[in-house]
Amino acid sequence: MNDSPAMPSLPNTAAIACGGTGGHLFPGLAVGRELLRRGCAVTLLVSCKEIDRQAAAAAGEMKVARLPAVGLSRGNAPGFLWHFWQSYKMSRMCFLKRPPQLVLAMGGFTAAPPVLAAKRFGARTFLHESNSIPGRANRWLAPRVDGAFVYFAGAGDRLRARRIEVTGMPVRAELLQLTPAAAARTALGLKADAPVLLVMGGSQGAHKINELMTASLPHLFQAVPHLQFVHLTGQRDLEMVRAAYAARQCPAVVRAFLGEMALALAAADVAVSRAGASSLAEFAACRLPALLIPLPTAADNHQYYNALAFAHSGAARALEQDALSPELLAQEIAALLGDAARQAAMRQALSLWHFPDAAAQIADRMLHWSAHSQSLQDPVVPGPDARKLGVLNV
Repeated sequence: MNDSPAMPSLPNTAAIACGGTGGHLFPGLAVGRELLRRGCAVTLLVSCKEIDRQAAAAAGEMKVARLPAVGLSRGNAPGFLWHFWQSYKMSRMCFLKRPPQLVLAMGGFTAAPPVLAAKRFGARTFLHESNSIPGRANRWLAPRVDGAFVYFAGAGDRLRARRIEVTGMPVRAELLQLTPAAAARTALGLKADAPVLLVMGGSQGAHKINELMTASLPHLFQAVPHLQFVHLTGQRDLEMVRAAYAARQCPAVVRAFLGEMALALAAADVAVSRAGASSLAEFAACRLPALLIPLPTAADNHQYYNALAFAHSGAARALEQDALSPELLAQEIAALLGDAARQAAMRQALSLWHFPDAAAQIADRMLHWSAHSQSLQDPVVPGPDARKLGVLNV
C-alpha cells in the first residue's frame, strides 16, 4: 500500500476583476494569460467603459463579463451603492455558470463585488495593488482576501492582508520583446533616424498635459527642431491636439488610444506622462526615460508618491503640474533629450523596477497557495525580488 500523501489538485477555474482603466486591465490580462497556460479557464470581469471594450478584445480564450460598477466620488454615494449591488448580483449570476476557484482583484471600482460574490462559492481570493499608496477598494478588501501582491514594497505596510508578497507589476507580453526603435518608427509612419517624444496621460488621456504640450511646441522646436511625436490624447482632446501639430507641420502620430502600444514605447527616446503604476511598469520594461507629471487629484495623491519613488531611485524626473509652464516643460524635454549620459543612468535605474516574471509569479502563487491551503497561515514572506525594491519604499 502506498502511504504517501496525495498531491493536492490544482484549481482550474479563475476570475480576474480588472476593469475601469488600462492600469487595471492590462496587468489583469497578463495574469489571465499565465493562468490559461496553466490549464485554468479564466473569466475577466471588466467595466462597461469603452477602454475596457477595446482592450478586452485581446482576451483571446478568456471569457469577458461586463459589470455596471462605477467609482465612488463625492455626492454619488447612492449611485455607487446601487451599481455595487448590481455588479455583485451580476457576478453571482456569472459564477453560477462557472464557479471560480480563484479570484484576483486588480483594484479599482470593479474589484470588490466579484470578490464578495466569489467567496459565496468558496473561492480563494487575492488582490494586486499596483500603487505606492493602496486604493480604497484594495484597503477595504485586504482583510477579506487570502493573499495580496504588491508592486511597491512600501504598499504592503498599508494593507491588512494575511499574506503579502512583492511580485512587481505585470506588463503586456509584447513589451518584453520590443521591435527595434528604427523599425517601430517606420511602422508608425515616422522617420527612422529622428528622435521621438511619447506623450501620454494614461489610458484616458490627460487634458492638462495635452494643453501644456501643445503650448510648448514653439519653444520645443527652437531647441529640438527635428523632434517627432507620438501623442495619445484620450478622446476629449483628439482634434484639438491634432490641429496644434498640423498648424506647425510637426511630424506626429496623434491618437485617442493606441492598440499598438509596444510600437510607441519602442519608438520613443523619452516620454512625458502621468504617473500611473501601469505606465511606470511599462517604462521600466522598455527602459524608457520619462518626465512624470502626477495627476494632482488622484486618490490619496498616489501618483505623486509613485513618481517620487521612481525619481528618488533615478529612474525618472518628477514635475509638479501646478509649477509647470509651457516654457519650462519644453526646457525639461530638451534637456533630457540632449543628455545621453542622463538617459543611460535612468535606463539603469529603470531596470530595478522591471519584474519580467511578475504575471507568472502571481499565477503560480495563487495556484500554490490555493492547493496548499495551510500555507495561507504561514508568516508573511516577501517575494524573491523584494530586495530590488527594498531601498525604494515610500
